[in-house]
Amino acid sequence: MQILLRPPQVPRADAICERAVGTLRRELLDRILIDNEAPVQAVLAEYIRHDDQHRPHQSRRQLPPDRTTPPAPANVTDRQAQRIRRQPLLGGLINPYRRTT
Repeated sequence: MQILLRPPQVPRADAICERAVGTLRRELLDRILIDNEAPVQAVLAEYIRHDDQHRPHQSRRQLPPDRTTPPAPANVTDRQAQRIRRQPLLGGLINPYRRTT
């Protein structure tokens, strides 16, 4: 690990970092027993991948950071034809859902 210093004249940087660390602790680290650095890096990499590719962000109008256009709205005429698939990540701590046909 490496200690990063807050840039001078940027008081909001502390709040942003504290919020990110708090989110990681609440959603991941408080629920997993980790004994060394390798599992921490694997868990954080999986969480970052989920956060960037799937999780909606309010500041981006509910779009993930890796997406620039909203997904096409689904035309649901037959409810039995549209299925939802859950893909558990990190042993079920995170559960993204996707439409399948």
